[in-house]
Amino acid sequence: MTSKTRSAPPRAMAMLEALRGLGYSTAAALADIIDNSISAEATEVRIDFTWNGLGSRIAILDNGRGMDDAELESAMRLGDKNPLDTRSVNDLGRFGMGLKTASLSQCRRLTVAAVKEGITSCLRWDLDELAADPDGGWLLFESPAQGSEPYIESLKEKKAGTLVLWEMMDRVVTSGYTSDDFHDLIDNVESHLAMVFHRLLQGPRQKLKLFLNGRPIAPWDPFMSGHPAKPWTSPITNHATSYGTVSVQCHVLPHRDKLTAAEFESYAGPAGWTAQQGFYVYRNERLLVAGGWLGLGNSRAWNREEAHRLARIRLDIPNTADADWKIDVRKLTARPPLSLRPWLMLLAENTRERARRVFAYRGTPSPAKGNTPIEQAWRVERVKAGMRYRIEESHPSVAAVLESAGTLAPLIKSMLRVIEETVPVQRIWLDTAENKETPRTSFEGEPNMAVIEVAAVLFNDLIERKGLSIEDARKSMARTEPFQKYPALIAKLGSE
Repeated sequence: MTSKTRSAPPRAMAMLEALRGLGYSTAAALADIIDNSISAEATEVRIDFTWNGLGSRIAILDNGRGMDDAELESAMRLGDKNPLDTRSVNDLGRFGMGLKTASLSQCRRLTVAAVKEGITSCLRWDLDELAADPDGGWLLFESPAQGSEPYIESLKEKKAGTLVLWEMMDRVVTSGYTSDDFHDLIDNVESHLAMVFHRLLQGPRQKLKLFLNGRPIAPWDPFMSGHPAKPWTSPITNHATSYGTVSVQCHVLPHRDKLTAAEFESYAGPAGWTAQQGFYVYRNERLLVAGGWLGLGNSRAWNREEAHRLARIRLDIPNTADADWKIDVRKLTARPPLSLRPWLMLLAENTRERARRVFAYRGTPSPAKGNTPIEQAWRVERVKAGMRYRIEESHPSVAAVLESAGTLAPLIKSMLRVIEETVPVQRIWLDTAENKETPRTSFEGEPNMAVIEVAAVLFNDLIERKGLSIEDARKSMARTEPFQKYPALIAKLGSE
């Protein structure tokens, strides 16, 4: 017996308004448009923001192969391509929805003009026009809106290319929105695109150029490739799957002590050091997920913790992995399949532990020249109840005081014990968690004279009380925390 059926097409306005709520940020929406340009073999994309209050607009122009009228209509139709269809290995799309959903999440009027072989085609989705005739169906308009013609003039005299124009940006320019907010948005977009497309933007074989209001976007490399202070980079590890090869490379970044102030700020990334830790998932060198631990963990999923802020892992998947990795329409989430979780857990645990060691020791325990250990001012004692932090009495500065104290030695030792027992561990932890930054130590931010003043006292004691030569005193200082960080200053001690 044949079942009766009914045709139940979605109502155009209801569907389009619903699709506007997918949750794109402006930056993520623009990245989706640029994906289409890259798939169209564009090597240059220009994004222009124009502030004009409620009449503000954004235009995206590429030098790709363009589209003829039939291709443009296909690109503007919702659901024209089946996400299960086989794609080119270099295709950054999947659902055939990105151009429309990303654009309409930001604006009420989407105009796309394309040139191919010198012939221009233009189609437009206009939600206000559709709202005026709610029973009119899925109507595409065949020209720019009245008054918008000048905004597609940049396609003139081009043989190929595509321009995407967003107007009536009601999801961006809301009540109280100002030109300052618009300029902040431009900065946010630049940071996001610099991160998402950094592998295409960097290197001698640069595949893509991005311009934002005429300025080139410089890539932001989350892995600090080539930095001399970087403590560890793993070899690339490959894992064969039914949908292709998954590749992983693990990185531990330098501690703040090894970076300049400008480097520290730059490499923090758009979301900051703690938020940017974890896996960076790429598909065709395009970043999908920027940080986080992909739901991995032991008894419970790992959180982004301060101690692991220096751990970043590059993970490459082919575009045939979309279903297995549950890539969503916005290309902002990915979930590793169960078969890969044990492998990824082992790699992540190793990287997290290495990053924790670099973070905990602030980069200072590295042996001095000649493989001589650094004299540290604090030591950690592990007991059944946990850990204790003790002042190291053999540290030259502490030892000098105790040896010279005479009858005051018990009083000084009592003072040191009080300091040990009252270290504000909880306060330090709370301040670090709230401020997303570790407290300043090791003379950080102090002028050179402040370091010299303290170092000179210890240096003179080594010479006068211990009888060391100037050269031996300098060598002793060079392996004493925190003075080992200032070799140029140590070299000047005793020279006057």
